[in-house]
Amino acid sequence: MPDWTVRAPGAATDQNDQGADQAPPETSISQTPAAPNEDPMVALAREAADYKDKLLRSLAEMENLRKRTERQVADARDYGIASFARDILAVADNMERALGALDAELREKADTGTKALLDGVELTERELLKVLEKHGVKKFEPLDEKFDPNLHQAMFELPDASRPAGTVARVIQPGYMIGERILRPALVAVAKGGPKGSLEPPANDNAGASQEPRGSR
Repeated sequence: MPDWTVRAPGAATDQNDQGADQAPPETSISQTPAAPNEDPMVALAREAADYKDKLLRSLAEMENLRKRTERQVADARDYGIASFARDILAVADNMERALGALDAELREKADTGTKALLDGVELTERELLKVLEKHGVKKFEPLDEKFDPNLHQAMFELPDASRPAGTVARVIQPGYMIGERILRPALVAVAKGGPKGSLEPPANDNAGASQEPRGSR
């Protein structure tokens, strides 16, 4: 049957005619800059130099890490017992006080049992100090040495004309070193010039109060 449909002038007669008057979509073409004309040998040399620089940096970092690890291991080995050793010092101090409670005359007059007890305490003290020294802990008593605030803690000044000012005139409590570090400073009295005075610290307003440490760290 013939198609009697009336079409407007200029209308498309089929699907192929639809959009015939539409303009084609615009397409953008990216302009990529051309690579510089570089000699391949020059490029390889530059790349090799870059890899060499990275390798040297990595080797330097590994060497620094190795040295730092060795130092940390050495510190752990030498100073790992510092806290334990510091607590043990109280035992050594008590033994020294026990032995110092009796002078030589009283020890001579003591009976056999008391002498044996004192000998046992002395032996135990020597063995304790030997074990501490085996692990790097050494005792020091800086009598007549120049006062060093890094090693000594001044408790009071002691008038003493027989010693130069600033030297240790009396050791109140011995100090201890662990390796090359100070484990506990020595408590000392520092001599000052002038007439010879009492060995006791000068009195203060607070009776019975301990003297304020001077030169404490």
